[in-house]
Amino acid sequence: MKTIPSLLIAAVFASLTFAVWAYLNRPTREPPWPPLIQGFAFSPFRANEDPTHFEMPTDAEIDADLALLEGRVRAVRTYSVGATLADVPELAERHGLNVALGVWLDTHRDKNEEQLKAAIELANTHQNVVRVIVGNEVLLRGDLPIEEFTKYLDRAREAISQPVGTAETWDTWLAHPELAHHVDFIGVHLLPYWEGVAVDQAVDYSLAQFKRLQKTFPHKPIVVAEIGWPSRGRTHESAVASVANEALFLRRFLYRAQKEQITYYVMEAFDQPWKAFQEGAVGSYWGVYDVERRPKFEFTAPIVRIPEWHILAAVSIGVSLLVLGLLYLNSVTLRNRGRSFLAVVVYAAATIAVWVIYDFTQQYMTVSSVVSGVLLLLGMLGVLLVLLAEAHEWAEAHWVEYRRRLGTPMLSSNTSPPKVSIHVPAYNEPPAMLIETLDALARLDYPDYEVLVIDNNTRDESVWRPVEAHCAKLGARFRFFHVAPLAGFKAGALNYALDRTAPDAAIVAVIDSDYVVDARWLRDLTPAFQDERIAIVQAPQDYRDADQSAFKAMCYAEYRGFFQIGMITRNERNAIIQHGTMTMVRRRQLDACRWAEWCITEDAELGLRIFEAGFDASYVPESYGRGLMPDTFIDFKKQRFRWAYGAMQIIKAHARALFLEGGPLSAGQRYHFIAGWLPWIADGCNLLFNLAALGWSAAMVWAPGRVDAPLVLYSVLPLSLFTFKLAKLVHLYHVRVGANLRQTLAAAIAGLALTHTIGRAAVKGLVTRSEPFFRTPKTGRSSGLWHALAAAREETLMMIGLVLSAWAVSHTALPQNAGPDHFAWVVVLLIQAVPYASSLVVSLISAFPLPARLLGTSYRAMGGAGRQPQANLSG
Repeated sequence: MKTIPSLLIAAVFASLTFAVWAYLNRPTREPPWPPLIQGFAFSPFRANEDPTHFEMPTDAEIDADLALLEGRVRAVRTYSVGATLADVPELAERHGLNVALGVWLDTHRDKNEEQLKAAIELANTHQNVVRVIVGNEVLLRGDLPIEEFTKYLDRAREAISQPVGTAETWDTWLAHPELAHHVDFIGVHLLPYWEGVAVDQAVDYSLAQFKRLQKTFPHKPIVVAEIGWPSRGRTHESAVASVANEALFLRRFLYRAQKEQITYYVMEAFDQPWKAFQEGAVGSYWGVYDVERRPKFEFTAPIVRIPEWHILAAVSIGVSLLVLGLLYLNSVTLRNRGRSFLAVVVYAAATIAVWVIYDFTQQYMTVSSVVSGVLLLLGMLGVLLVLLAEAHEWAEAHWVEYRRRLGTPMLSSNTSPPKVSIHVPAYNEPPAMLIETLDALARLDYPDYEVLVIDNNTRDESVWRPVEAHCAKLGARFRFFHVAPLAGFKAGALNYALDRTAPDAAIVAVIDSDYVVDARWLRDLTPAFQDERIAIVQAPQDYRDADQSAFKAMCYAEYRGFFQIGMITRNERNAIIQHGTMTMVRRRQLDACRWAEWCITEDAELGLRIFEAGFDASYVPESYGRGLMPDTFIDFKKQRFRWAYGAMQIIKAHARALFLEGGPLSAGQRYHFIAGWLPWIADGCNLLFNLAALGWSAAMVWAPGRVDAPLVLYSVLPLSLFTFKLAKLVHLYHVRVGANLRQTLAAAIAGLALTHTIGRAAVKGLVTRSEPFFRTPKTGRSSGLWHALAAAREETLMMIGLVLSAWAVSHTALPQNAGPDHFAWVVVLLIQAVPYASSLVVSLISAFPLPARLLGTSYRAMGGAGRQPQANLSG
């Protein structure tokens, strides 16, 4: 590790992070809260109480609340006289508080009668009842027709000497001016948050509506029956719910109200968690005091968005330093630009994670909120882990000074070349293709090798007999075996060959039956085994049919990225993925490990076991053999399904070595195997997320007033990851793969097209034990249109579901649901449909003979990939 530059970079970004926290939480000076305010909306329910379930506060609890407000407010406004709420006037009288007595009216006429009679009696009994408010937003909710509602008002005015009114929103009063004939005062609710007004304009906006009512009803007193701002909840258009905004709005309003002599009741004294079911989560957070009766903000000091920001900044910096230190480990070749890039990503990710977790802890917890919140937090952490892994690979793929382990050693003149046994497993392969492979092996420029062809379980003799005859024609070093039955799929065939390998063979090489190898393959790569720690030498999988069609050109672009980017970075920490073709294994280690017949990716599993045994692998990023790619999209998907499913088998079988410290693997090896397969696990999680998103969206459409969109942050994170990965692909394909823009786009679409397949494989691989081995067919024919549509039927249905969900959610939303949360969710649904649309596109392209020249078949030659200068090993 470059200690001093790393420390300087970490310190600079720590300072910038602290500065960002400080800037976002800079104090705002606002008018102080008056020592005594006019009134509070008063609902004395505690955290475990809910009037809709007849769980009412006790008189002792009500008295304690009134005692808390004594000396701080002149009056309280109630909403009902049911149960213990009828005792509020008497209890308030002990504390010198006046009461605006509320009468609750709704569709239950019998209950309405009880409420009105009880209110009349209380108003006539208690002198501290200064006004009576009959009904609360009755017309807004549509509970009673106005003709019936006004009769309640008229009866109250006849029976009560105090002023009688009702409370509605300002626009309801303007829509029903006739209501003013039945009241002594206009009770108005001014709640600019629900109208989407930004907090900086909210006080002016509210007072403008107040003055409109004054002009409309010049002979009626206007009483602000509710005015407030929530401390938490969804952003509603331009209105942001936060503690700081609640403090800012109320302190500004109280200053103006005192100056303009307005009668008001602040909404409200205490948070009421029970309201979340009716108004959404935001309904819980309108109190000046929280549910535990603690002030939520400073009444006189400058307003700070997050008072505890110093602690959060310190935690985010501490987490960042820890993660950054881990990423910098064993990265001596990483340039300062790469270190700075990682610092930007790490500090941003840590800051977001700390803020989200803090924000989550500030809400009132219920079983459902805890479960959903924990799931969302786990999803967020998963997204951030994938983001960090992608960022680390991006940095190490581009911003390095040299590669420590990349290069091809030269054979010393005084060392005799080791004997190599080349194993070619085959099952039902076209004879002409396999014969072409064998002819290429016969041309190898290497003195001592044998070739074992193992045809397992091919039933048609006309398929394997020509290959047997050709092996006999090529001479004694070519041996052919036809075995049926033989268990274990490809691994079984390779173990069969291993048992029949020449005793003096020191190296076993494996190629697929469709590969045409370069004559220099063994000559160039066997010298690496002069290092006794080297047990595996791997060359890239490469293909020779990329120019046959646009579909194969897309596949080739997608394959190429891993071998030109991922394998090179993994090789630096001795953590490559072994592949079952173009690979060489030291015979001694292969005899000890053998091929795992329980795993459908036996090659990668063998490589991991060899690492666990303490041996090394070497990757040479130069093509020494080229095979054939799948001819259809369905075969392309089946191949990737096998790779992903096998990876999950390996993770489960080697969990102890991969996840526990102190095992046989180095930290770098564990990191690359986990981080390398993490995106595939993320695709599995993404599949489950999409299914849940369809269900959630259906609920939003079915009950738009009760089911909200997920918070915008949980939508922004996957969108950010999608954008980040796309930017990484575009950049690295240009600078490390040598692709043009069309090839880069093709690789992106082909990769996205496999997202659903990988997701299914990951989920299935984690919950099941085995899956039949699937051989990738060679020299097949392109499928027709209907076969192409059938190959992508699942993806097409998911795409249609997500697009329709986005349309339905956007067209059925209620006005109060408008805001960034809702918009972001629609965007997420559309973005999540992109991989499924890509599957349909790629499948259709595979069905038509589109020319490869549409994308281009050549790639720019890349340099030496940053190889470290090496000594010449020739004697």
